[in-house]
Amino acid sequence: MSDTTRYTVNCSILLTQLPLQERPSAAKAAGFDAVEFWWPFAEAVPAAADVDAFVAAVQDAGVQLTGLNFFAGDMPGGDRGLVSWIGREDEFAANIGVVVEIGRRLGTKAFNALYGNRIDGVDAAAQDELAVRNLAAAGRAVAEIDGIVLLEPVSGAPAYPLTTAADALAVIERVRTEHGVDNVRLLADYYHLAVNGDDVPAVIAGHAADFGHIQIADAPGRGEPGTGDLPLQQWIADAQGLGYAGVIGLEYKTEAADPFAWLPAVERGYAGAR
Repeated sequence: MSDTTRYTVNCSILLTQLPLQERPSAAKAAGFDAVEFWWPFAEAVPAAADVDAFVAAVQDAGVQLTGLNFFAGDMPGGDRGLVSWIGREDEFAANIGVVVEIGRRLGTKAFNALYGNRIDGVDAAAQDELAVRNLAAAGRAVAEIDGIVLLEPVSGAPAYPLTTAADALAVIERVRTEHGVDNVRLLADYYHLAVNGDDVPAVIAGHAADFGHIQIADAPGRGEPGTGDLPLQQWIADAQGLGYAGVIGLEYKTEAADPFAWLPAVERGYAGAR
């Protein structure tokens, strides 16, 4: 890895043996100074006390929250976002305000908006139209705190329509051309792209400088780097060589006693924006 590579621990998929509010401190104890989360609450608009407790957990740990998902519905139950979900527009709109509040309090700049599954009996074009409007609204809102919205191709969810970088980039272009909102960016999760059969080196070559974020896991298995056969180190270096200067999100599953044993302790710290 480059000596300028910076990592952020996804505390929604890692350190899950701990209560959620203890995970930022555990990441710090493991040598990291940055974390990211999927939406850490069960509802789009949680109680103010729950938001305060989450913010305090991050602040007390002394880590930077580099990324946060918008509310995505019942993820364990198979939901994958509200962005295109006709009938839940008000819920997504209300969630935007909470996301911006947390981002403002914690200095977070990147916010992942999962697109949402196709809904049986609902016109796909209508879902896409709603998604473009919702992404534009989210983009305008997070722009108030100098933020970006991330859009992610996903694997393992048959009803989720964005499976390749091209799928997501087409939506991003619609947001830009139809609404004039230009702070929606591709989240390049190398695991999802590879598993879905995308040409990851070509995606990097064509778009690395414009990536909003990179996340990694190895394949097969979605384990830590080195447990599969993806050339993750090379892909990270290639993206950096083409202009990507952001953090690398660790979003993998592992049963190892030390989930970060693959990464030397001296390489885990977050040095802030350069």
